[in-house]
Amino acid sequence: MEAPLSTGEVDLADPSFWRLPRSRRLASFALLRTLETPVRFGAGPGFWALVRHADVRAASRAPQHFASAPGVTTPEPAAWAKAVFGNSMVNMDGPEHAALRGIVSRAFTPRLLAAAEENVRAIARRVTEETVRDRPADFVTSVASRMPFEVICDLMGVDGRYRDEIARQIDEASRNVGVGRRRIRVPGRGLRALARLNLTMAKLAGERRRRPADDLITALVTADVDGAALSSRQLGAFFSLLLVAGVETTRNAVTHGLALLSAHPEQRALLTEDFERYADGAVDEIVRHSTPIIQFRRTVVAECELGGRMFVPGEKAVLFYASANRDEAVFDDPDAFDITRDPNPHLGYGGGGPHYCLGAHLARQEMKALFGELLARADGPRAAGTMELIDSSFDNRVRSLPVVFGPADAPAGLRVPG
Repeated sequence: MEAPLSTGEVDLADPSFWRLPRSRRLASFALLRTLETPVRFGAGPGFWALVRHADVRAASRAPQHFASAPGVTTPEPAAWAKAVFGNSMVNMDGPEHAALRGIVSRAFTPRLLAAAEENVRAIARRVTEETVRDRPADFVTSVASRMPFEVICDLMGVDGRYRDEIARQIDEASRNVGVGRRRIRVPGRGLRALARLNLTMAKLAGERRRRPADDLITALVTADVDGAALSSRQLGAFFSLLLVAGVETTRNAVTHGLALLSAHPEQRALLTEDFERYADGAVDEIVRHSTPIIQFRRTVVAECELGGRMFVPGEKAVLFYASANRDEAVFDDPDAFDITRDPNPHLGYGGGGPHYCLGAHLARQEMKALFGELLARADGPRAAGTMELIDSSFDNRVRSLPVVFGPADAPAGLRVPG
């Protein structure tokens, strides 16, 4: 790993920090973890960076002190955007969040989940067979993006008429998650794409009200909150969250996973030789090592002590999962990729508490099924070059990963950033 910046040079609020090589950013987080208390970054009120595993976990489990409202992204979503597009569950707290999350949880019935699990395996087989047959040059577009998109569309009940358009909307909504020359771009900038996505989902919701089916859209359009039906904005906000977040996070984790297994042939061989034994550990280690979501923001709503300092209402704190998942106090040799790591209390799906990722189980199923199929094929894909990452302070997004097919050791020149 490259040498970190000095303490005075690290500025997590400066877009230029997020354009540094990932390895140098991780080394800088390691430096911040050695300090006695959290550090504040940014002009004006700025934000306090929570970089230790214990602090991120504690703040995640204390919504009475560290609230998700008014928003978890930086900057926070504008009030008018919430009014137009609906407020996402990730930006809610208390009874409002619990009620909506409860409805969504109940919509995932045992029958729906059983069908989804069987479908995940079928999609993994089909995607692998077609990939090996067609031998595409890039893994991201041909496999990593396709797998979670098809799974979620099938789960929701989105038929083929809408899928190409929805895929374009997701890509456009996610495109602005990155770092520009002078500022940090964040989710919410692709509002035009989100508007089109909401309109598409409203059309589908209307169809399901007229003709119910055994899918997630039907379950949600027929649900109620305190005797009232979910509003169009509530439905649109949830479906946008499920489609954009569900596809993007799994897409990035899968891509990092193939790159890591290709760069570490001994780990790939271990997993291939006894997949059932090591698969769950491999999925967790891929998520820990790559950390698809780098950070979320919290607003302090009650005075409390954390990490050696007092927080007061109105302050902002940012939970850096990418740093917590490399914390030396929790993980031995944290920069190593080790599928046998046990225990592995990573925070890749959040730090626990009321906002723990609803889709964690589905994401694990997808990754396990897909890697099971890919590794079972001697002519399966292997990374054949350096991943192209998108500079971002929000997610560990991959633009492309070149691949080759057939048995081989890690190709010459293969490098996994960070």
